[in-house]
Amino acid sequence: MKKHYLLLTIVAVLTFIGGFFLVSIFTSYITEKDQTQTQSQLIKGEGPKSEQHIKKENPQLEPVDSKVLIGYIQDFRDPASIDYTKLTHIIFSFVHPEKDGSLILNGEKALSNLRKIVQNAHQEDTLYLRKMVQNAHQEDTKVMIAVGGHGHMKGGRSYDYFKTAIANPTSRTKLIDELIELTNEENLDGIDIDFEHPRSKEDAHYLAVFTKTLGEKLHLNDKELSIAVYSMIHSVTGTEVQSVVYDPSMFHYVDRVNIMAYDGQWDGKYNAANLSPYPFTNKIVSYWSNLFDKLGISKKKLVLGVPLYAQPEDLTKMHLSYNAIINHDPTNAERDIVNLNGTTYHYNGETTMIKKTKLALANEFGGMMLWELGHDAEGTRSLTSAIFDVLIKRQEEESR
Repeated sequence: MKKHYLLLTIVAVLTFIGGFFLVSIFTSYITEKDQTQTQSQLIKGEGPKSEQHIKKENPQLEPVDSKVLIGYIQDFRDPASIDYTKLTHIIFSFVHPEKDGSLILNGEKALSNLRKIVQNAHQEDTLYLRKMVQNAHQEDTKVMIAVGGHGHMKGGRSYDYFKTAIANPTSRTKLIDELIELTNEENLDGIDIDFEHPRSKEDAHYLAVFTKTLGEKLHLNDKELSIAVYSMIHSVTGTEVQSVVYDPSMFHYVDRVNIMAYDGQWDGKYNAANLSPYPFTNKIVSYWSNLFDKLGISKKKLVLGVPLYAQPEDLTKMHLSYNAIINHDPTNAERDIVNLNGTTYHYNGETTMIKKTKLALANEFGGMMLWELGHDAEGTRSLTSAIFDVLIKRQEEESR
């Protein structure tokens, strides 16, 4: 009898172990199959089947606490001229939209420069130097590409091409797909939308639709989306500009909003002094702060843009880079106005840049943006460095 009970006990134990083993194999198979399916869907820009029917209205992307310092760089600039250690983001400018939704770059040189910038920004030496220079939370300098801009490489305004591309569902889908493909092929960290500028509710609607869809696809692959926006304040009257229209819903779908708080010289009669003076910027910051408070969106998404160029009072003259002004006389860094070769130029010197950076931080903005890096001076007079020092000091204070 004891042998019989012993035999039954052994059989039961073996049956339990065998069943557990089969369940484990089956569970492992199902999990692996689900993971493979999910990975395949993400590559195709799709979500897992169980999530496809879940719709979230206006999802609030959570901005990070660390401050950004974003520099736009034009496609003909030497990639070796960039100080990657002080920038969190570099935005390569531009890739141009066609009316059918296709994309074009300004020749092989532009593509070569883009690839070199990505290589430099992501290489191990840059990661090490960034951590040494600023104790960076972000491991590397991110590289994004701006689509649009003011002028189109084929001539005329980019607006005419961009507007047509996003207004039609077929061309809009093509534009989004090509941007995603470009991001993946060139190992970019995201896209910046520079649609200058929506002039009607219809424009604003299509821009919002484009932004939402592009943002959803980028975020599925841990890529970023930013948008460059008009200052929305008239530099002369100080009132809200009515000729540019935005659909506020699109701000929910971007990681950052880069405010172009300059070019005020074109408001009304041309006046170089209105390029980007501090009082003008102060009104711009107040406008966007109040807007985002009303929308219930974190102001950490807001990035204050500043110019690295000087505007002449004589419109027949070309604008000058800040670097050219400093090369003429290093003490010009302490000024906002200078006379060169018989022409008066207006710009933002070091003192004003520091003041503007503190203004942005006081209003809980997420950081600063520069147009554009190729205009900056090198060495101790670099405006990038001056802004960087203020941001780092604030970050150190907040981390204590």
